[in-house]
Amino acid sequence: MQQDVLDVLEVLNPATEEVIATVPAATAADVDAAVARAAAAQTRWAATAPADRARLLRRFAAVVDEHREELAQLEVREAGHVIGNARWEAGNVRDLLDFAAGGVERLSGRQIPVPGGLNVTILEPLGVIGVIAPWNFPMPIAAWGTAPALAAGNAVILKPAETTPLTALRLAELALEAGLPEHLFQVLPGVGAVAGDALVEHPGVAKIVFTGSTGVGKRIMAKCADRVKRVTLELGGKSPNIVFADADVEAAALATPMSYLDNSGQDCCARTRVLVQRSVYDRFLELVAPAVESVVVGDPADEKTQMGPLISKSQLERVRSYVTPGAGIHGAAPEGPGFWFPPTLLTDVPADAPAAVEEVFGPVAVVLPFEDEADAIRLANATEYGLSGSLWTRDVGRALRVSQAVQAGNLSVNSHSSVRYWTPFGGYKQSGLGRELGPDALAAFTETKNVFISTEGPAQ
Repeated sequence: MQQDVLDVLEVLNPATEEVIATVPAATAADVDAAVARAAAAQTRWAATAPADRARLLRRFAAVVDEHREELAQLEVREAGHVIGNARWEAGNVRDLLDFAAGGVERLSGRQIPVPGGLNVTILEPLGVIGVIAPWNFPMPIAAWGTAPALAAGNAVILKPAETTPLTALRLAELALEAGLPEHLFQVLPGVGAVAGDALVEHPGVAKIVFTGSTGVGKRIMAKCADRVKRVTLELGGKSPNIVFADADVEAAALATPMSYLDNSGQDCCARTRVLVQRSVYDRFLELVAPAVESVVVGDPADEKTQMGPLISKSQLERVRSYVTPGAGIHGAAPEGPGFWFPPTLLTDVPADAPAAVEEVFGPVAVVLPFEDEADAIRLANATEYGLSGSLWTRDVGRALRVSQAVQAGNLSVNSHSSVRYWTPFGGYKQSGLGRELGPDALAAFTETKNVFISTEGPAQ
């Protein structure tokens, strides 16, 4: 049966390849009905007092927190995430809802001085928002769009990835348990070519928020253009990890493995191009090799596991296509059932090799030498992507210069942590369009209305 005519989605545990659930796949008619329900719910929600909307969102956050372990265990089974990461993800949903709730009563317009009267701007909700979430971080990224959209007075229809619908469905149940109005937040699992396209093309959907591949993002953007529909895109990445000779090379080397192995490398922000200044290149390899080789790969439910399986057989085959068996520095991975691939760091590869310029989306990175600061910047920018990156140096001036020169939306210095719900997130170039998270997240789900009120009296 072709994927675009599936009526049931099978959810596999990627660590065992066992079917753990079956879920009905939404049709275009299901999307149409959901949009009608959402539009009615949104009208009532927008008329709800801001303090009451904020209170309900905080209650939603509290209910998510009460079910954090349940959600985490579900994420382990459907996505293969290690349990520590899964617990963080469930907590992140809670935090995003709390953060968004705090903005409801501060979503204010402006009074602009003009002659002859008073001018004010009003931020009004867009209406029904379609959120299309990926499989690599099913819970947090779903909440990136859902939480601020709800807080701004919109309704949300969430289409999770075909392989990871279970946590999204559970979040919708928890929203109702928390007291959110029925049909305000709906989840429609389904195939992208059916449910996803129907959501994108529906005239009753005011905005699409999509996280996924650059290719799919381009197609969604083209479909939205036909209706001048708003869109936020968070797409691919090929992020650099730049290590200068004046850095703490040992700290940089020890931090490198999990900068690209977290979530088995299935992360748009993974630092998969490790750029090391030539004078410390050999020393860096001596330090990083045992760190890569010692990463614990195995049962994601085990507290000691650092890296789990890939999401699917097709993803495993894609990752394999980039690597010659035994090449570079690599660790160990389980054999038998499951979609396993060992941690791998490729050395002695050309700077234009596929693994060095394309998004592998697996536990594979390349390490490349550079000569000086200008060469590092050239290599860092030699990609169509511009999502994230890191640089390691003790020179504050260099840190500022290179941060300004690297074409990426999210950078970190002497760290690999560049994504926080308090701060804006998004990409340059083909890594996306628009920004999510941070203090302006709610405003991205509003329309600005300008109102002029004349104060001039009637003509005498």
